[in-house]
Amino acid sequence: MRQPTMKIFTPIPDPYFQDSDTQQPKTGLMVQLRSTAKTYFNGQKALLDMNLEVKQGEFLFITGPSGSGKSTLLKLLYGEELPTQGKVIVDGCDVASLRGDRLSLFRRRIGIVFQDYKLILQRTVAENIAVVLQAQGYTRKEIQRRLEPTLKLVGLLNKADCFPEQLSGGEQQRVSIARAIIATPPILLADEPTGNLDPDNSWQIIQILQKLNSFGATVIVTTHDEQLVRRCGHRVVQVRNGKLYQISQ
Repeated sequence: MRQPTMKIFTPIPDPYFQDSDTQQPKTGLMVQLRSTAKTYFNGQKALLDMNLEVKQGEFLFITGPSGSGKSTLLKLLYGEELPTQGKVIVDGCDVASLRGDRLSLFRRRIGIVFQDYKLILQRTVAENIAVVLQAQGYTRKEIQRRLEPTLKLVGLLNKADCFPEQLSGGEQQRVSIARAIIATPPILLADEPTGNLDPDNSWQIIQILQKLNSFGATVIVTTHDEQLVRRCGHRVVQVRNGKLYQISQ
């Protein structure tokens, strides 16, 4: 059976950013951390002097034990947290400089997959996925055009009318992935996407992420599953004691 295709397009830079000093020169890099650090108000040092470059179209694993700062690092990439030192450049934008509408427009270019799925229990699978496009003002016709291939890609076309409580954990995570990718963002961030899943479902989720990467998306995944990481063979960095270490290339 022919596999569904969903090409990932890097959007043309929005004029909203063009006239702002938040826009950085394009370098072929999707992510740049430059001497980046994060200290919380209580004095806790979460991240220390991090430097990282992620190329456009790369698949990167970020490993490390629970509480090491992996989730904080991802939050810096989509502007949920702000660095207390250094720069965070994502898709040519200085994330810490974005506010209000500029930050909202920027986040439309990032798909985010959470460990705990964050699905709306009162809505069906199709409605949970479509809500992203509805919030961005897409027409009903365009939403329907995108919905079927997205559901096919994650293997949930026959579950479109089900509610989250009728799905397994692996299926709920696939809904989360579908919601993250339906707007075809150029970068996908997945925070411990297999943390609550058994090995078979975990591998299925990673295979979907790898397929998206093959279509052109830059994929960054945090995980503490070392066996899964070794099985894939992608570049790996590790967060340990707030610092970033290169593990493999």
